Amino acid sequence: MKYYLIVGEASGDLHASHLMKALKEEDPEAEFRFFGGDLMAAQGGQLVKHYRELAYMGFIPVLMHLRTIFRNMDFCKKDIISWNPHVVILVDYPGFNLSIAKFVRRETRIPVYYYISPKIWAWKEYRIKNIKRDVDQLFSILPFEVPFFEQKHHFPIHYVGNPTADEVRQFQAGYQETSKEFCKRNQLSDKPIIALLAGSRRQEIKDNLPAMMEATEHLGDYQMVLAGAPGIEPSYYDEFLRGSHVRIVNNETYALLSHATAALVTSGTATLETALFDVPQVVCYKTPVPHLIRFAYNHIIKCKYISLVNLIADEEIVQELLADRFSVRNIRHELTRIMPGQPDRETMLSGYRKVHKLLGTAVAPSNAARLMVGFLSHNRG
Repeated sequence: MKYYLIVGEASGDLHASHLMKALKEEDPEAEFRFFGGDLMAAQGGQLVKHYRELAYMGFIPVLMHLRTIFRNMDFCKKDIISWNPHVVILVDYPGFNLSIAKFVRRETRIPVYYYISPKIWAWKEYRIKNIKRDVDQLFSILPFEVPFFEQKHHFPIHYVGNPTADEVRQFQAGYQETSKEFCKRNQLSDKPIIALLAGSRRQEIKDNLPAMMEATEHLGDYQMVLAGAPGIEPSYYDEFLRGSHVRIVNNETYALLSHATAALVTSGTATLETALFDVPQVVCYKTPVPHLIRFAYNHIIKCKYISLVNLIADEEIVQELLADRFSVRNIRHELTRIMPGQPDRETMLSGYRKVHKLLGTAVAPSNAARLMVGFLSHNRG
């Protein structure tokens, strides 16, 4: 069968590449055409456009690139019609993908499957109308989304497991390097490591890294090691790290977390990854106009937490220093509370065990692929 996939950023490229691999196992004759990235291209098929041509985040960048965004959207619609796949699989990236879903539903009879469902429980809940109208099957990687969609909005959803949990388990099964070997290979000292995960986008890094560095500069018994993000050229970090106490390890976040004592983490998938490695953390997320953001968070945004760890557990396991709570002083204080020997450290590790249990051990891409091929085969039959 022919599968058309649409991805808008690096994390989607990773998850979609694993889904494509699983689809090939379920359907040996699978053909792929996609908006995606290098990891998807490695699975075969035709890369139509790279996600780097799509990934505009924030109001101003989107406004500045509206013409490009609309041009890409128009091209995508025409390309789907021309190729006429058996299914269109959307991966996260709702601003773009829900528009594509609307077009596919209106203009074709091609089914639309959504892998990694849009996070409308946090923002823009009204999009449920579009999902009900335009999406045939919805696949979730977060267990708390099931009651949100099925009980609150009466729309069926399939929880298939969590791909980040899959990826961490696979890494841990094959990774045998000791802390001493890791530090020697990366020219680090033998001091215990505090990991700094400052985000995957330039603006996040610019906003959060300086405060993380300042909050840890007094910890002479530890070494601070920054996780260089994929897609960010190493030279970008130079202006922040020059003359500092912080070292950098590029594209080895999982290895770094394997040996970290604690971590400062910008909100996102990294918070869940850090928890899955059982590394106590403080979530740090600087925002513009912090008091306005706090008001929106309390009165407009529909979720209690910003970190996946707390959202999955439905309780505050990790401290979230967001908006007006973000400061060097608060980061330093919360980090002190989770260092070795402190009672809050064991409390957080106990909370992590709850998250592990809630996520389960199902292999997300394999489950999703089996369901997708089953649905398509039944409909064709």
